[in-house]
Formats: sequence, structure tokens, C-alpha cells
Amino acid sequence: MKPARNHPAYWAFLVHRVSGIALALFLPLHFFVLGRAIDGEAALDGFLRWSHRPAVIAAEWVLITLLAAHLAGGLRLLALEFLPWRDWQKTLAALAAAFALLAGLAFALAR
Repeated sequence: MKPARNHPAYWAFLVHRVSGIALALFLPLHFFVLGRAIDGEAALDGFLRWSHRPAVIAAEWVLITLLAAHLAGGLRLLALEFLPWRDWQKTLAALAAAFALLAGLAFALAR
């Protein structure tokens, strides 16, 4: 049987999986920056000055949006697992996507 790749639940699964992998790939960079703080104030300040570039700011927005998408996707999965079964997978997927985009937008506007 061929999977329904145009179903919203499939896209929700795909976004959750890709966002999780992207966040896992980001962790070494995060630990590197924390390590810079251990090296001293000057090393961290140099990195923080570098992080004010437009490309880094855009990457931060992508990171926040991926984090929100992964959180919303996880909550959707928990709802499917522990709540009584209903035909509302499409609604949960839409709510997860809306939450992720709103979180990313809020981060972009707060910056």
C-alpha cells in the first residue's frame, strides 16, 4: 500500500522529523558557544559581535521556528496518543503549523 504523501498528517510527521534532526545538528554549535563563555569574556563577546550579522539573525529565526514546530508536533503526537481518537488529525496539524509560525513571527518582531 502506497503512503498518502499529500495527507496533512504525513506533512506533520515530516516537519516533526526534519525539525528534530535540524535541532540535533544545531546542538554541537550551541555547546561550542557555551564553551566560548568558559574561555573568557573576550572570546564570548567576539562571538556575540559576530552573531549580529543579518544571516545569523535569519538563522536564529529559522531555529526558533523549527523549535516551535518540533514542540507543536510533539504535543500533537501526545494528543493523538493519550486523548480519545477523533477525526481531527488535520486540525491538530494545522494548529501545530500555526503555533510554529506564530512563534517564529513573535521572535522576529521582538528582535
